[in-house]
Amino acid sequence: MKPTRALHDLGQSLWLDNITRNLLRTGGLRHYIDELSVTGLTSNPTIFDHAIKNRNDYDDAIRSKLAQGKSGEKLFFELALEDLTEAADLFRPIYDRTGGVDGWVSLEVSPLLAHETKSTVAEAKDLHARAQRPNLLIKIPGTKEGLPAIEEAVFAGIPINVTLLFSAEQYVAAADAYMRGVERRIEAGLKAGVCSVASIFISRWDVAVAGKVPEALNNQLGIAVSKRAYKAYLGLLGSPRWMRAYNAGARPQRLLWASTGTKDPKSSDVLYVQALAAPFTVNTIPEATLKAFADHGALGATMPIDGGDSDEILARFAAAGIDVQALADQLQDEGAKTFVKSWNDLMSVIMSKSSVLKRAS
Repeated sequence: MKPTRALHDLGQSLWLDNITRNLLRTGGLRHYIDELSVTGLTSNPTIFDHAIKNRNDYDDAIRSKLAQGKSGEKLFFELALEDLTEAADLFRPIYDRTGGVDGWVSLEVSPLLAHETKSTVAEAKDLHARAQRPNLLIKIPGTKEGLPAIEEAVFAGIPINVTLLFSAEQYVAAADAYMRGVERRIEAGLKAGVCSVASIFISRWDVAVAGKVPEALNNQLGIAVSKRAYKAYLGLLGSPRWMRAYNAGARPQRLLWASTGTKDPKSSDVLYVQALAAPFTVNTIPEATLKAFADHGALGATMPIDGGDSDEILARFAAAGIDVQALADQLQDEGAKTFVKSWNDLMSVIMSKSSVLKRAS
């Protein structure tokens, strides 16, 4: 049995952290679904930036949209929706078979809106309506301003992927926003079953403290934080508040591990995949990491439900001078700024490619 199938059978979903038109057209995504147990995917501006900049797969579509007078963000979202609706159709049998638990694809709202609640909600509604696919999640960052947008979007019935979470505390705040939206739907007599995932970023923790802690602590912070978050996740799922919502037809918001590619070349290239194995979670896995795990990954113990040694490990980081909560806030702020930079880079690539294609026509 392939390691990816073993992970799937454990109860964890593998979602590809990539999408390109070439991956769709050549059957690459279909191969990952059939052979490597991939059951969903996520996208972000950086992925589209690289795909549009480095290949000519989008040139014909860009020419067509330019002829229709479209440009910038409007042109990009049409390209992204074309790719993601095609991917959503590939995953639709999984979505149907699992009753909407799995088989999702994700599209991010403009990162420029990360601190604008009303605009974020409006764009989330618009993108979901334009996609016309039930298995499309809209990504909204779990920033201070994003939390009320998450609540409003869930209340409006929009499936949400809460992104840019870094700690158990940030996860709990995002889960609370999701639950408020669900509870308002229940009070209003609406269907409570709005799906959502909450994405905690892992590898950026270890990058942030590299060279600042004793060598024995290298590549341990992200995993310790994830164990603590998993304990909080299971605690929330078993709480009376969540049980009451489930009794009214709500769906559990699944915990998702993001940024799970190993950044340290001295460490295992499947470090995080093996450490984050846990039932009823999702791992958004980079393409290279997916192939590596399929080739030489192995499952060991699943993530402990009680947090395992996370408190001990986090105490050692505190003793080494790392303020974990302050670092979580810093990473979220930096992440939002990085998303904005990636978005601006993407808009520049689209503008540049549009100019080239116009001159060539």
